[in-house]
Amino acid sequence: MSRNVLVTGAARGIGRAVATAFAEGGDRVAVHYGSRREEAEATVAGLPGEGHVLVGADLRDPGAAAAVVEEAVELLGGVDVLVNNAAVNLPHPVADTSYEEWRRVWRATVDVNVFGAADLSYLVARHMIDRGRGGHIVNVGSRGAFKGEPDHAAYGASKAALHALGQSLAVALAPHGITVASVAPGFVETERVSARLTDGVRAQSPFGRVAAPEEIASAVRYLASPEAVWSSGAVLDVNGASHLR
Repeated sequence: MSRNVLVTGAARGIGRAVATAFAEGGDRVAVHYGSRREEAEATVAGLPGEGHVLVGADLRDPGAAAAVVEEAVELLGGVDVLVNNAAVNLPHPVADTSYEEWRRVWRATVDVNVFGAADLSYLVARHMIDRGRGGHIVNVGSRGAFKGEPDHAAYGASKAALHALGQSLAVALAPHGITVASVAPGFVETERVSARLTDGVRAQSPFGRVAAPEEIASAVRYLASPEAVWSSGAVLDVNGASHLR
């Protein structure tokens, strides 16, 4: 049965791979983008199947989440799966960052990675409750929530908050037939981090490489499947054994 899926931050990288994975399974996808409209249009154009749509909004805007959900519901006819993938990740090492820049980065990061995801989760969950058909929410977190991000502290902290949000909502929404889970990837072969993928980074995993976006997408799609209901509340490590906990 085809489902309606909203994927945030799907213009490229992990988000594009997630959108593609759901579309390959016969689902209709709302591809959200923040500023990369041309790349998002290319994502939609490249998805197999029909009925996919484009939804644009800057999640740093307090009203953006409501606009995204409203448009996705209108264009798709409802949302059965939400994937919170959109994220801000800006370097701000303590020794080399001014206080003003430190505060700017933290605000930008939390606005998208925490407040944006929380608002989207709330709005989609209320939509799912009203429909009475259950649903799935999957958060794209990070290994950095557990391993630490010395040069990207706001990112690591925001992903820890995202994992905790998912676990709280998993308990709150289970009576309504809604599952909530998270994935925690390590480094992934995407455009955003290509410059950071040194031999040393690849060697962090005993496989000697970093993940392909499609490997993260497979985990996301599993957690949004009926077979994964009993994994609600889980944080699934998908880091190639580069960090064990």
